[in-house]
Amino acid sequence: MAAGDGDVKLGTLGSGSESSSDGSSESPGGAGAAAEGGGWAAAALALLTGGGEMLLNVALVALVLLGAYRLWVRWGRRGLGAGAGAGEESPAASLPRMKKRDFSLEQLRQYDGSRTPRILLAVNGKVFDVTKGSKFYGPAGPYGIFAGRDASRGLATFCLDKDALKDEYDDLSDLNAVQMESVREWEMQFKEKYDYVGRLLKPGEEPSEYTDEEDTKDHNKQD
Repeated sequence: MAAGDGDVKLGTLGSGSESSSDGSSESPGGAGAAAEGGGWAAAALALLTGGGEMLLNVALVALVLLGAYRLWVRWGRRGLGAGAGAGEESPAASLPRMKKRDFSLEQLRQYDGSRTPRILLAVNGKVFDVTKGSKFYGPAGPYGIFAGRDASRGLATFCLDKDALKDEYDDLSDLNAVQMESVREWEMQFKEKYDYVGRLLKPGEEPSEYTDEEDTKDHNKQD
């Protein structure tokens, strides 16, 4: 390193009078002192430059880590909905597509993966067929608590226990604006990955009648 070479030369000049190749001599009080002063200045400059590069490297590493954390937060959340259905194959996944229809809470609960291979859940009033994600939403899956239920509250509050489930229709009216926005984001994630099969009916609401044409058109949109 340049600073190291300068230190060696300064040490030699400082030890006394040295003869050069042409027979002349240098003394510590003459050119040697100037060389010593220049060497220390070079060493100080190198130290400052190296420190600046170190600070720059630390700042760059911090930015990279911050970006990685943000991606983890963003895609980690999506893993529950968007990523969960990608790439899993099971016997249940070979079931034919379900014809479009609406569901009451009682009807929805029949599709919890234990009474029938098909698994449904509701998000923000929409019912999705998550059968192809049975590894996650089946009875033994990490999110099996949502199978056959309205998962809206649990997804909005990041709660995976029975406190997030209600036996009666949940209008979500007590959720704040941030939580409702989260519910809508989850709805979009499920709609991108799973089949939308109908609405979750409010108490007393009559189901819609879907024609084969409407059903085919809706499925084709998701393909």
